[in-house]
Amino acid sequence: MRTNDLVALLSTNLEPVDRKALVRTLYVAIAAGSIVAFGVAVVGLGFRVDLMTARALMFLAIKLAFAIGIVGLALLYLTRLARPGGERKISPALLVAAPFIIIMVLAAISLGSAPQSHWERMIVGDEWLECLLSIPIIAIIPFAVSIWAVRKGAPTNLSRAGAFAGLIAGGVSAMAYALHCTDDSLPFIAVWYGGTIVLCTLAGAALGPRLLRW
Repeated sequence: MRTNDLVALLSTNLEPVDRKALVRTLYVAIAAGSIVAFGVAVVGLGFRVDLMTARALMFLAIKLAFAIGIVGLALLYLTRLARPGGERKISPALLVAAPFIIIMVLAAISLGSAPQSHWERMIVGDEWLECLLSIPIIAIIPFAVSIWAVRKGAPTNLSRAGAFAGLIAGGVSAMAYALHCTDDSLPFIAVWYGGTIVLCTLAGAALGPRLLRW
């Protein structure tokens, strides 16, 4: 077959590409991963016993706002990074750092307004080790389904796409873990929620080139 014939054959019966299909796939995958993550957290860890008290609800709202902010902003970037050459169409991902900066500033203000003798308790809490382990473990399924969805877009910056998939998975996992966590202080949220989400991001960046290769 001649080249012209091949080109003519390939150009017949072309159908328009649904540019929103990838976005829908990502949203559905992350929604499904979130449901699984919440299920794992509730079944495996359970709800905190004082969940309906005013203080518990207030800190649950803070934890959810922090994690939702991360997931929402990261998802905006990932929908572009999932496409070939998408990394050239987005500005530096400084905006996604905003939730981390805000919680760190609030944590610093909280520490500054408390006696120094309370700082260790405010930072370490009772469940730092459980938080350190639980958030990355719960993030495994949201990360896996995010990677599956991103692969459908054929990204070209694999490390960056993997990092944002990890960031979203860490944020989703933090939302689920917040239903169980009884450590209610802003420094704890900044260090252990923020730190474990960053760990998930770094793991995603490391695994991205291997899992997203095409």
